[in-house]
Amino acid sequence: MGKTFNTLDQHFHLPHVREVKADRPFRWLALGLSDMRDNLAASLAYGVFFAIAGYLILSYAANMPYLFTAAICGFFLVGPLAAAGLYEISRRHAAGQTASLSDSLAGLRKHREGLMYFGAFFAIALIGWERISAILFALLYQGGAPDLSNFYRDVFLSGEYTHFVIAYLVIGGALAAVVFSLSVISIPMTMDRDTDGITAAMTSMRAVGVNLGAMAVWAALIVALVGIGFATMMIGMVVILPLLGHASWHAYREMIE
Repeated sequence: MGKTFNTLDQHFHLPHVREVKADRPFRWLALGLSDMRDNLAASLAYGVFFAIAGYLILSYAANMPYLFTAAICGFFLVGPLAAAGLYEISRRHAAGQTASLSDSLAGLRKHREGLMYFGAFFAIALIGWERISAILFALLYQGGAPDLSNFYRDVFLSGEYTHFVIAYLVIGGALAAVVFSLSVISIPMTMDRDTDGITAAMTSMRAVGVNLGAMAVWAALIVALVGIGFATMMIGMVVILPLLGHASWHAYREMIE
């Protein structure tokens, strides 16, 4: 495995990836919290915006269970791109520069071309997952339209739709793992360096491959924290999204030279 990664590094001229311990994600969260505290107004502005956007999307999908679950999963898919402005805040803060909301928006405009490529990729992944979700409901869920308030109890926890649940989790998990591997480092790297999307995505996959333990812990923390955000009707997302965005910047900085 290491020999394969070294060959990829040489062929694609990838930056060196440091190996980190599995408990480092907790340190990234602590550093992210510090960044958020030092740039509170700008950080919370992003949290409020995306919490409202998420709430509106979930409200729209509330009467369509397949779309509602797809929207929740989609939040994990587009999260790295949504946090791009937060990466810029952390980057400027680390460099001793001003890190206001307008500064971060200027950074987004500066890197808009690279971000557009990732945006197109996430849009394709999100549309694909929405279609897959609809197909899984059509093929494997034979009941009537479930009451959304009891949806997870009646469908995921009742034991009556085992095949549907397994297929949904396996396919959704595989898609999420691919998107996570390609994006966890690539978008912070795009905000920090003049690099193309292919190099950034390859570096992200390299970082995940070298640090499987830390990345598994990091993915679990993201799922748990975002789950809290959903459980609080998106109110908790006001703080959780900025926290994860800033922490992701520190994950990138620690793993990539």
